[in-house]
Parts: sequence; C-alpha cells; structure tokens
Amino acid sequence: MTMPVTRDERTTDFYDAEIEEAFRRRRTPLLIKYKGAIKAFFAAVLPPLITLALLLLAWQLLCAKPTSALPSPARIWSEAGDLILHPFYEAGSQDMGLGWRVLTSLRRVAVGFGLASVAGVLLGAFVGQSQWATRGLDPIFQILRTVPPLAWLPISLAAFRDSQPSAIFVIFITSIWPIVINTAVGIRNIPKDYRNVAAVLRLNHIEFFWKIMIPSAAPYIFTGLRIGVGLSWLAIVAAEMLTGGVGIGFFIWDAWNSSRLPDIFVALVYIGLTGFILDRLVALIGYLATRGAATN
Repeated sequence: MTMPVTRDERTTDFYDAEIEEAFRRRRTPLLIKYKGAIKAFFAAVLPPLITLALLLLAWQLLCAKPTSALPSPARIWSEAGDLILHPFYEAGSQDMGLGWRVLTSLRRVAVGFGLASVAGVLLGAFVGQSQWATRGLDPIFQILRTVPPLAWLPISLAAFRDSQPSAIFVIFITSIWPIVINTAVGIRNIPKDYRNVAAVLRLNHIEFFWKIMIPSAAPYIFTGLRIGVGLSWLAIVAAEMLTGGVGIGFFIWDAWNSSRLPDIFVALVYIGLTGFILDRLVALIGYLATRGAATN
C-alpha cells in the first residue's frame, strides 16, 4: 500500500530542489555566465584591432623597400622601440621618455583648459541670458574661433615675453570658443517652465545659475568641453614646436631637425592616444554629471 505524501514532505522536496538549483547556478562556468558581456567586449575590440592590423600590413608592404621615404612599422620598432617600451626613463634635462614629455604638455593643458572652462561657462551663460549680448558678441566669437592656434602665438609671446605663459594663453584662447558657444546655446534652450518655476520660487541670480541654468544646459556645456579639450591638445602640440621646452611638441620638432622619422611616428601615437583618453575622460564626467543626458 502506497503511503500518501504529506505536506511537510512536499515542502521539503521543494526546498531541496531549490537548493540544488541554486547550487547548480553557482557552479555554472564563467564562460556561460558572462557570455553576453564577453561577446559585447569582443564585438567592440575586434573590429578596430583587425582594421589596425590590416593598415599596418599595408604600410609595411608599401614602405618595406630601403629606398622608401617613410619608415615601415618594422623599422620604427627597431629604431624607436625604446620610446615605446620605456616611456618614463630619465637621463637628463632633454634625455627622457615620451611619457614625461606628455605629462609636461598635459600640465600646461590642465591650466589653460581649466581657465577656459571656467571663463567659457560664465561668459556663455551671460551671452545666453542676454539677447543684446548675443547680438553684440556672437559675431565676434564666430570670427575669433576661426583663427588658427599658431596665429595667436606671436601676440602671446609679445605680451608675456615667456614661452610658458604664452603656451597656456594659446590653449586658453583656442579652447574657450566652443565652450562659450555651446553654453550659450544650452542657456537659450532652457524650457520656459523652468524659468517660471524660478520666478515663483523667487530665486536670486546665483541660485538661478546653480539650480536652473547649469543643470539644464549641462549636456551642451559638456559637448563644448569635449570639443575644447581636443582643441587644447592640438594647440599645445603646435605651440611647443615653436616655444621649445620638454613637451611632446618640441620633441617632434627636434626629431625632425635630427632626421629621426621613426621617433616622430611613435610620438604621433602617443599624441593620438592621449587625445583619445582626454576626450573619453571629459565624456565620462559629462555622463556622470548629467546622468546620461550628455552625448557620450
């Protein structure tokens, strides 16, 4: 005679099955558990790596001859490999790795771009708030933003009579315009309802600036900052070629004068990677500050 299964026994079997299922899930191989993340990673990484490999192969085939005017990747590695493998060596005031030179240039960019960010946001907020300021200043901004960075260098050298503040001024005057223009556009696009709420709450000018203007215009501001930081990096490299020092720009000019083309190609890689990291860093800060509203 088969004994009926009691409620307690069914409950016990149910919990045993749950425990077994949980244990089985814990023992799932990592490859299966993170399959989606792994596929997304390779989907993002493999295409640029394959493209880069094909470009290097084509470059090697085109420049492999000894009579070629440009060095091949193999020649660059053999003649300038130390610059790649040892970026932070230091043996003298001008004998140092490219890592130290990039950091020197970045310090100048940090000062110039920092000043441009503060001044650009404040000036852009003023222009965006005032219709008369927009009519009077916007045409001037549109003209000044088209002036190449190196065109400002003689003026800055005449004014400051020193290469360090001159380079910082070139960074400042080059990067401020996209920040001003984008901030002004963001301020002008603040919804009318926000302004009405500020009027109802009787916010003063400082409170309105911090609580309404900056949060509402943040996506536009960070777009301007991303453009500005890229222009800052372009400006400092160009300025250092003429002002000298130990920055990455002067290294390229010195390598050209010494006919060290492989060194120049390695320096270009450093410049490109640094510029990419700067752009991604500003984009990340903008994403976090605007909770994803800024363009990433």
